[in-house]
Amino acid sequence: MNQEERRQRRQDDFKHAAVVVTVFILVLMVVLAGVAVAVHKFLPKSNKTDKTTETRSTETLNDSRDMQNPGEATEPAVDPLDEQASQLVSGMSLEDKVAQMFVITPEALTGYASVTAAGDTTKAAYESRPVGGLIYMADNLLSTEQTTEMLTNMQNIAMERTGLPVFLSVDEEGGTVARVAKNDAFGVTDVGNMSDIGATGDAQNAYNAGVTIGTYLKQLGFNVDYAPVADVLTNPDNTVIGTRSFGSDASVVADMVTKELEGLSSQGVFGVVKHFPGHGGVSGDSHDGAVTMDKSLEELMQTEFVPFQKAVENGVSFVMVGHISVPQVVGDNTPASLSQMMVSNVLREQLGYQGIVITDAMNMGAITGSYTADQAAVMAVNAGVDMILMPQDYETAYNGLLQAVQDGTITEDRINESVTRIVKVKLQMQ
Repeated sequence: MNQEERRQRRQDDFKHAAVVVTVFILVLMVVLAGVAVAVHKFLPKSNKTDKTTETRSTETLNDSRDMQNPGEATEPAVDPLDEQASQLVSGMSLEDKVAQMFVITPEALTGYASVTAAGDTTKAAYESRPVGGLIYMADNLLSTEQTTEMLTNMQNIAMERTGLPVFLSVDEEGGTVARVAKNDAFGVTDVGNMSDIGATGDAQNAYNAGVTIGTYLKQLGFNVDYAPVADVLTNPDNTVIGTRSFGSDASVVADMVTKELEGLSSQGVFGVVKHFPGHGGVSGDSHDGAVTMDKSLEELMQTEFVPFQKAVENGVSFVMVGHISVPQVVGDNTPASLSQMMVSNVLREQLGYQGIVITDAMNMGAITGSYTADQAAVMAVNAGVDMILMPQDYETAYNGLLQAVQDGTITEDRINESVTRIVKVKLQMQ
């Protein structure tokens, strides 16, 4: 190998070594970077990093909760309470299921002219026909001690017979409609007219009224109150609602209704919003005869429905449907309480209500003037109603509804649907 060849070989060796060193340095840098990342990963974070991480975690948790509880519009895939209610209903006889769909007076249950106790006669009557609920009037309520004993005994009778509570209900709105507060023997505070509460513009006052009413009703043994009145007083000629309404402003009424429901609920009493589609927009009294409201669905949605819609969105368990005819919506003069259009299409589908629908008292002139007790009961259930309140003739209504199922006029599935709703609310009481 000559000198030139040796010199060229040395240059080549030098270049090769340089490449090797370069590669080694690059590899070393990569390794060091990896080590740095690993070390950083396990080192305590700075306050800033902690805060960011916490914020992101909270947001993720909130998002997860939102996904799990997206609101009342989206039902969970499986509701354990629904499943439990369905199982209980499946074990009931048809006769017992039909009985659960009635709320009647203790007089209608026992056949007595006046009832102020729940003894052996009441027990025998209830064991034969376990109605879903009882409604008590002023004549049934004499004193704190007497009322508490009567309702306690009644509840015990129901639990022994069905394993479920019975709805023990009363009209206790305050003001002009107060079965308890109007009786000095009870010594409770009358919250006054809803119109006065509404005039304050402060919904907290409605909440306080609900707490007050709920407190003394619960202590007596009641679990359902036919209040608050959700009617918007839009007709100046209206006399039947008047001071019972929170006012003529739909949004104010909606806020007041929602807060009173919360007040009642805080004391363990279920409120019942009434009288759908709205008794404040008529001049007549459905106690006396047919009553018509000449409004379109769009007009009702803008005013009369506003308090009901808000109550539905806030999870109200009971809505009372009145005997008000709305021909522009229904197409004829069928009372809302008997109308599939008003109950199933409007209240359930459009307003999204899935709770118990109960009629206004079925012994009122708007019903008895045109329908027999059994006709009205069958029409109401086919319309989508769950509970019949105070039929003119309970025996006729009960037997008529039972016969309608037996002859196929009403399917047993339809009965099961209503009774499942009823049982679900009763399970919530336990």
